[in-house]
Amino acid sequence: MTGWDVTPSGVESILSLVGLAAEDLAKDIKGYGKSVEEAALCAGTISGPYCGSAPVGPVGAAVADFVADTESQITFMAARIKKTTDGTVDATTAYIDGDLTMAARAQREAAKVPSSADLRAVVEQTGRHRERPR
Repeated sequence: MTGWDVTPSGVESILSLVGLAAEDLAKDIKGYGKSVEEAALCAGTISGPYCGSAPVGPVGAAVADFVADTESQITFMAARIKKTTDGTVDATTAYIDGDLTMAARAQREAAKVPSSADLRAVVEQTGRHRERPR
């Protein structure tokens, strides 16, 4: 690990850009959620006139299934971003402190696939786990 040459201000600059991109992504995902929810409700149904809320038709059900099927991928992406940025901060901090062993360990941990606990933390933080429309 003696080949490390880290510029903390450069890392901070890049992490700032990653943070901005993650915020934009979060807004896009929120907009995506609202759009597909609207699409599912507006897709209509093959039934006749109804009283009260419109039932969800086959197209709306397909949209809801698509969202449910892709939710885990979106959650994984958010967890990967968080794990990578947190690991970068930890590795850089250890590097600054002169602990190259700890820096290498933090780097290895950040590169690992997010655990189920990492994924749960993202879901809890965003409150994204919702029921499907019926």
